[in-house]
Amino acid sequence: MLAICLAMLETEQDQRRFTRLFEAHEKKIYGVALHILGNPTQAEDAAQQTWLKLVQNWKRISALPWKETEGYTVTVAKNCALDILRSERRTAALPEDWDPPAREDGQEEYRYLISLIRSLPEHYRRVLELKCVEEQTNREIARRLHITESTVSMRVLRGRAMLKEHLEKEGYTYDAV
Repeated sequence: MLAICLAMLETEQDQRRFTRLFEAHEKKIYGVALHILGNPTQAEDAAQQTWLKLVQNWKRISALPWKETEGYTVTVAKNCALDILRSERRTAALPEDWDPPAREDGQEEYRYLISLIRSLPEHYRRVLELKCVEEQTNREIARRLHITESTVSMRVLRGRAMLKEHLEKEGYTYDAV
């Protein structure tokens, strides 16, 4: 990894300073990533991403006083590990061939509604799938997706508003009872 990063730097002075940074913080960066991810392979990936980000932002980092570089590198490592954690937590959509349970009457409308839900942006779609299709509570959804209950509530409201808007554009009307 070090060789790749050094090849990206222009001057020998930058290469020496980066080598010093690498040797001083390599174990700490890996340790931070391992603490967050709990998986050695993912921690190695996060550490590599950290070094690449550091070399990509080398002008900013090389301008820092040496005492501040540790805090900066640890923050970058933490963010890289959290990015991996977030991408891992994104849950897959329901399979396209999944046949959702539905009442016998209105099954065509129900399937249409499911297709509309599937067309929503990921974070609204997933929450509405869990809420409307799997009939989970906001608390269950929050635990499953590792978000707060208030975030679940907001996404349900906004997702339903998107569905309502889409249906209204197609000529459907909604009468609140």
